[in-house]
Amino acid sequence: MVAGQRRGLPGARVNGTAPDELLPAGVPPQPAPAPAAPARAPGPGAGELCARAFGAFTGRVLGRHQASAVRIGFGLVWLAHLLREWPNRRLLYGDTSPWSLDLAERLLADNGALTVLPWFGGRLWFELVYHLAVLAAVAVVLGWRTRASGVLFMVTVLSLQNRNVFLGDGGDNVVHLMAVYLVFTRCAEVWSLDARRRAPGRTGVVLWALLGAVLLVCQLGGFAGAGLTWTADTFPYVGWSPVFWGLWALAGLWWALGRLRPDGEPRAVLDALATMVHNCAMLVIAAEVVLIYATAGWYKVQGSRWQDGTALYYPLHLDYFTPWPWLSGLVASALLPVFLISYGTVILQVAFPFTLVSRRVKNILLVVMMAEHLGIAVLLGLPVFSLAMVAADAVFLPTAALVWVAARVAGAGARAGGVAARIGGLRSPREPLP
Repeated sequence: MVAGQRRGLPGARVNGTAPDELLPAGVPPQPAPAPAAPARAPGPGAGELCARAFGAFTGRVLGRHQASAVRIGFGLVWLAHLLREWPNRRLLYGDTSPWSLDLAERLLADNGALTVLPWFGGRLWFELVYHLAVLAAVAVVLGWRTRASGVLFMVTVLSLQNRNVFLGDGGDNVVHLMAVYLVFTRCAEVWSLDARRRAPGRTGVVLWALLGAVLLVCQLGGFAGAGLTWTADTFPYVGWSPVFWGLWALAGLWWALGRLRPDGEPRAVLDALATMVHNCAMLVIAAEVVLIYATAGWYKVQGSRWQDGTALYYPLHLDYFTPWPWLSGLVASALLPVFLISYGTVILQVAFPFTLVSRRVKNILLVVMMAEHLGIAVLLGLPVFSLAMVAADAVFLPTAALVWVAARVAGAGARAGGVAARIGGLRSPREPLP
């Protein structure tokens, strides 16, 4: 065989010569075969995906920032309502209310709702409960001893609202539900005094013992009536006594295991259970918001005033919904914007559950809906309802946006503190500020 006719393997060399150099003249060189693509690793199977989901469900506190935003939002809403109605508190919930305590007790005997106001009656007890509600709201906003303050927040919200069920603008129902849900969340993981605490301290133990003693007195005193019962006549057939005693016992067990066996298996089991309960509660909160928008939207579709686009026109001519008459008159005179807002409200509420599959569309829609709620607060004079819905919408906000807002708020606070420090440093120690 002629040396020029010998062919070697692609990429090999024969006697130091490349194979392409051994081909006869006029024969094009043969291209080397493309390297084989690396084999892809098989994707995770259904079992592995389920294991990952279960691990995240039991080991990760999902939506920490969203839970803290909901806690701060509803704490501020309830605090603002209490402070705004402070001059009228006795007329709304107290001893001078047209809905007398006797009428309230008759209704409570039928629905079994929780309120501590009928336990003693009188102005002194009412003032104590009302101002305890203010302190509980402040503690929830700050995230101070959230396990205890969250329960007190729930009790005071239910007590005042169930005392007079004919008050409210729709936002009270949202605050009512969220006050119950927040008890089961770990809503103080970030942006709270609890998260900044380095050591457990003794304050929590003292507060736990004090609340246990108060609960025992209320349970055995006999003045609670049907408020503290072990069973209920309706689903889930569990009264408030096992709920309160269960929360109190779990808090004590959590603290004891954290001090005695912080790395033991019982503490790990409790932590996993608390995480699972938190994740379930966050899912319930999200589902509640979806149901509110979906039902509101579909009910509006059936209304004739929403169908012809005049639903917003009529409230703008009612004195009850016109805190700024000149502004309401200006908006009502523009028929095309009223028509577009009416139809847009229905479209947004009906479409909201379906936008959850797209993160970008959902975020855009959230901004629009929050802006609409703020407009309702100003234009129609419904601040509690509007701010409650804005706080509820926070459960769907992206974490990056919440962290960005928190950083800007912290930066503004730091700058304000620096300005105050510079002003204080410029004046003489003996010279008071004007």
